[in-house]
Amino acid sequence: MASTAEDGAPFVRQAAPAATPPPGRPPLAGAVAPGGRMPRWLPRAMVLALALIAAFQLGSWAFHQLTGLLINILIAFFLALAVEPAVSRMAARGMRRGLATFLVFFGLTIVIAGFVTLLGSMLAGQIIKMIEGFPEYLDSLINWINQTFHTELKRVDIQEGLLHSDWLRKYVQNSAAGVLDVSTQVLGGLFQLLTVGLFSFYFAADGPRLRRALCSVLPPARQAEVLRAWEIAVDKTGGYLYSRGLMALISGVAHYILLEVMGVPYAPVLGVWVGLVSQFIPTIGTYLAGALPMLIAFTVDPWYAVWVLGFVVIYQQFENYMLQPKLTAKTVDIHPAVAFGSVVAGTALLGAVGALIAIPAVATLQAFLGAYVKRYAVTDDPRVHGHRSRTPSGPGALTRARRLWAGRRPGGRKQS
Repeated sequence: MASTAEDGAPFVRQAAPAATPPPGRPPLAGAVAPGGRMPRWLPRAMVLALALIAAFQLGSWAFHQLTGLLINILIAFFLALAVEPAVSRMAARGMRRGLATFLVFFGLTIVIAGFVTLLGSMLAGQIIKMIEGFPEYLDSLINWINQTFHTELKRVDIQEGLLHSDWLRKYVQNSAAGVLDVSTQVLGGLFQLLTVGLFSFYFAADGPRLRRALCSVLPPARQAEVLRAWEIAVDKTGGYLYSRGLMALISGVAHYILLEVMGVPYAPVLGVWVGLVSQFIPTIGTYLAGALPMLIAFTVDPWYAVWVLGFVVIYQQFENYMLQPKLTAKTVDIHPAVAFGSVVAGTALLGAVGALIAIPAVATLQAFLGAYVKRYAVTDDPRVHGHRSRTPSGPGALTRARRLWAGRRPGGRKQS
């Protein structure tokens, strides 16, 4: 019998539906959308990546083009810090800050122009003197060669050979072609000097306004730190220039006395030259400054050049080990090794400009960070002062070696 339901209607078994696949997982990130369409976020990501690459390339190009201007602004900033004490002192007495800055820069310009004029006249006079005395030097050299090597050289033959040589013709051609390059470099140097002077004048004259503008975008706690860092930079830069100026004065006076005693012409100008170049060109400034007095002394007597070289070397040691540590300890307060390393690093980064501003920059950074470093009292230990403590834990190495040697000798008894 066929089965029936409770209401009496025949029970009909329904067929099972066909097997359907389980619901699929959602597509992973980055997978192609159904139907092969591109995800919506991919175009925006590509546009953003291209925009970032373009911005990076544009920024790199702009930074490369503006490197010279940024270096000039950095020089101007440190120059403004150097003249800040003098300008502030004059402004505190009632003078307008712009007028005080103008007077300071005008005085510096007069001093530099006078020094360059005296140095140029000295060099021109010495060059004319060397050119006039060149035939006598050449005759003495030819006579020495003839007597030593038994030759028969003549000055006329040497002059004819030099005038008709290919080397001289090529040198004249290269010099004529390089006149335009030299003129371009001179004009570029004058423009850079004008740029540095203009920016440094504005930094010094508008120093308070610049500080207010910088502090207006910072919270009060940060404002105090910025102002303290600014004051430290002014003190360290001024102290660095003060110590360098004092050492330049001492060096110039010492070399002037030497040159005056030997009777070398232009002794005052040469003394000023040695003092300034030796102090404001780090590392090689002393030897570069001593080259010009040696050349001038050689025109008087060759032995005088040797005496000048010996004095330069001796004075350099006196300055490095006695004079400079005492002065910089009171003004800049930076270790000589740190100063030398900062000069090397500054030269590697910015060349001669980095060598000049490295020491005041590092001194400012050291003084500013020193306020945030917690220091403790050092224990009274002999090892702090470089004395090694001897521990009585056993015999020394020499005693052990002697005992070992005594045990290996014939007739010696080896301890069990």
